Amino acid sequence: MKAYAVSRYGKNERLQLTEQKVPEVGENDVLVKIHAAGLNLLDAKIRDGEFKLILPYKMPLTLGHDVAGVVTKVGSKVSRFKAGDEVYSRPSDFKIGTFAEYIAIDEADVAFKPKNLTMEEAASIPLVGLTAWQAIVEEAKLKAGQKTFIQAGSGGVGTIAIQLAKHIGATVATTASEKSFAMLKSLGADVLIDYKKEDFEQILKGYDLVINSQESKTLGKSLNVLRPGGKVISISGPPTRKFAVDMNLPWFLKLAMGLLSRGVLKTAKKLGVDYSFLFMKANGTQLSELTKLIEAGAILPVMDRIYPLAEINEALSYVESGRAKGKVVVKMRNSQ
Repeated sequence: MKAYAVSRYGKNERLQLTEQKVPEVGENDVLVKIHAAGLNLLDAKIRDGEFKLILPYKMPLTLGHDVAGVVTKVGSKVSRFKAGDEVYSRPSDFKIGTFAEYIAIDEADVAFKPKNLTMEEAASIPLVGLTAWQAIVEEAKLKAGQKTFIQAGSGGVGTIAIQLAKHIGATVATTASEKSFAMLKSLGADVLIDYKKEDFEQILKGYDLVINSQESKTLGKSLNVLRPGGKVISISGPPTRKFAVDMNLPWFLKLAMGLLSRGVLKTAKKLGVDYSFLFMKANGTQLSELTKLIEAGAILPVMDRIYPLAEINEALSYVESGRAKGKVVVKMRNSQ
């Protein structure tokens, strides 16, 4: 099969077209013929080597964390899926590789594709949808009537998180450029802040939850918009010692992450708020819950561009530029 892979870490490394064997199917795996794959900044960061201590992949490495396609074969212990099923998934770490024609995925990480989405739309959902779900539903347990500030509302995570929080019944504030306001209002955002002209710290007060996706300066300011007992969940760091323990990382990484997060944890404690770092995990059950919301019309995919697989490097560069409004997807030649 054809797959796009990198042979070494590096910012200037381009994904190269390679010929690989179709993956073997384990007893708990489903083999998926890939129709579309979503791109994420995580793909570029792994390529650059930013996560090589946390996720020590072997080279050559086929990237890609989002997939939609059709099951062609199932393992002996698979019970939920059969050949011909349309599915989507965020494969587990160390089993990624959606920039290819086929991928084998653990059944536990797979969900049926929403019936009302195209393959390309479905491929835009898993990673950002699960990130939003794990932050808002699992970690924060956001409730109706609460207030949440979701940074970078026009990004991949932001567009889904706004809709999920609004479905729960929360008041939603977000930052974006003014040209994105109409789109974000249609998704449910209540308070729109132009990050080029306004300072959210001067506008927002008494919030229950902040989803932080920006740099440390913005994170520091975010602590000040929370009510006592409020919570910041960061998907951009710094990682904490608890995260390192949960990931069973070596002692020196536990020490390093403890040092990296010491400042923000100290400030949070002084303000009487909570800080945690979220590194999302594959979860087919949670993805199935998102499917219900998508099929009910509560969550809509927000797409920016669709590229052919042959233009994967151009697509990844566009994701890195930060200009995308919603998700960028590559379409395979075998897509319908």
